[in-house]
Amino acid sequence: MDLYVLLNIALLLVVIAFLYFLKTKHVKFSNRVFVALGLGILLGAVLQIAYGAGADAINETVPWYNIVGTGYVKLLQMIAMPLVFISILAAFTKVTFGKNLGKSAAVILSVLIGTTAVAAGLGITSTVLFDLDASQIMQGEAEIARGESLVERSAEVTPLPEQILSMFPANPFADLTGSRATSTIGVVIFAAFLGFSYLTLRRKEEETAANVKKGVDALYGLIMGVVRIILRLTPYGVAAIMARTVATSDFGAIMDLGKFILASYVALIAMFILHLIIVSLTGLSPLTYVKKTAEVLLFAFTSRSSAGALPLNIQTQTKRLGVPDGIANFAASFGLSIGQNGCAGVYPAMLAVMIAPTVGIDPLTPGFIATLILIVAISSFGVAGVGGGATFAAIIVLSAMDLPIALAGVLISVEPLIDMGRTALNVSGSMVSGVVSSRATKELDTTIYNESADKQLVQ
Repeated sequence: MDLYVLLNIALLLVVIAFLYFLKTKHVKFSNRVFVALGLGILLGAVLQIAYGAGADAINETVPWYNIVGTGYVKLLQMIAMPLVFISILAAFTKVTFGKNLGKSAAVILSVLIGTTAVAAGLGITSTVLFDLDASQIMQGEAEIARGESLVERSAEVTPLPEQILSMFPANPFADLTGSRATSTIGVVIFAAFLGFSYLTLRRKEEETAANVKKGVDALYGLIMGVVRIILRLTPYGVAAIMARTVATSDFGAIMDLGKFILASYVALIAMFILHLIIVSLTGLSPLTYVKKTAEVLLFAFTSRSSAGALPLNIQTQTKRLGVPDGIANFAASFGLSIGQNGCAGVYPAMLAVMIAPTVGIDPLTPGFIATLILIVAISSFGVAGVGGGATFAAIIVLSAMDLPIALAGVLISVEPLIDMGRTALNVSGSMVSGVVSSRATKELDTTIYNESADKQLVQ
């Protein structure tokens, strides 16, 4: 192993040791996460300055950093399915959730899809304000290769009815392994059926139902114990992920495409502000929402994984926002696949408006804009059927609008940087849907929501 690689690994170990030292001094979890973010950025910048982008020393270091960063994300993904399953099943021990299930699900889906349509409108507006045009972006070999790959993958896109049908769990035990793009929703549906079965059993055989409840409660406690153990690793995972991201970023490409990056983040931030407005319309403090969701949004931003953020998402909703377990799990789980504001809303809309002029289409006509927003909203419900997040969302929208898919490859060099903001917005959208739904069904615990944000999410 190269001496420089050993030095780089040692630097990460020093960062991890310092973060552990902060834990022994009982520094708040949220503060340790923010410190980890800063140290990760600093470490990544040091590697960039010392070796330069694409250097062998960095390329050989990244797999070692991934043991901590990607390993942490994998642990979160490991517990995600069991957590969703047992949390929803446990929620059915409360009769109120069973009674309000239909209304809760309807509100959650309405918020997710409705906000995605608005996100598309904001993406269009930002693209027009910054005068973005795909033909202005220089394409290198990587961009051309990515475009050809997207054209090939467009053949995998299935019709919307088939995508919706794929959400039903033919084999729930396979879905518990995450074998399909829609496995999370499949697990939700399976757990809901078991929950309704429990409610029926409780009416007819109280003693048997009581035994089932004891078993479910015991398993719930066991799974939550694993969740707490994994979440304690968050600062170390964030530091490693951020160091890797900064160290491997192509700052030359970022400078070249700075206008698109800026336009993207203007749209993403505008949509997040709309999330805060929605929260305030329910009679809740948007500032409290920001304070209490900062940790999970920060993790989503650094990891670029909505699935990895799922346990933190659910914990934040239930422990800090006062959302009931059942609604929190429904909102977080559906938010993985349906109505993602960043990946399925802002991004495809921006690409469509950028690409349209290259084929002689005026993207500012009312007909084009209305059609684009409608297609974005509808396709955001079906992206889960094919997987691939923003990439497949873009393929579906561009195909439906008869626009050249290959041009979507022009942004490959800055995709990770933009994806960070998109993922954070996706997670925020799912949490907002949980808050709005529980508020609509009068199940939100406002005492928990309004209590001090200093209460630890993880000890």
